[in-house]
Amino acid sequence: MTTHAIFDRPLDAKAPQGFDQAVFGMGCYWGVERLFWKQHGVWLTEVGFAGGQTENPTYEQVCKGDTGHAEVVRVVFDSSLISYDHLLQLFWEHHDPTQGDRQGNDVGPQYRSLIIAQNDSQRAAAEASRIDYNNRLAVQGYGEITTRIIDQVPFWPAHPEHQQYLAKNPQGYCGLKGTGVEASMPNPDPI
Repeated sequence: MTTHAIFDRPLDAKAPQGFDQAVFGMGCYWGVERLFWKQHGVWLTEVGFAGGQTENPTYEQVCKGDTGHAEVVRVVFDSSLISYDHLLQLFWEHHDPTQGDRQGNDVGPQYRSLIIAQNDSQRAAAEASRIDYNNRLAVQGYGEITTRIIDQVPFWPAHPEHQQYLAKNPQGYCGLKGTGVEASMPNPDPI
């Protein structure tokens, strides 16, 4: 059993009643996971793969770019402390969603921008925020957003060495960079 290096919970722990889950792909998952584990109201984070056709893929398979999977982070959160809209704001502001199959120097479909909606409410919020952020980016001279929003698909956890990688390797690689364009947050956090 793998234990979360920050939250000291088993990664396969059942989330408390009433908690929600979100899944985001923003390039290399190490920095993305750190971004989310630092948020008040996040109960658990886990890196893995989703959006492709290969069952239980390895990191090496995904790196080849032919599994169809993206590197993603699963975020389990208490929506009474942090809203899904706030998570979307973090998503948009901390990577460049106009780059297609890449983020900076990380090139390939595994690094694409991706939101995996867990329900109709998340899909509606993600689609509305994509339209809003696309307009904000256009005003600043950026191209169209390439982020895909898909419905819930299987999540395949990455190898234990990749979980909370930047907590275990503080000087490790983090390619997370935003555009500098702010996203709106229509529903502020509950507290």
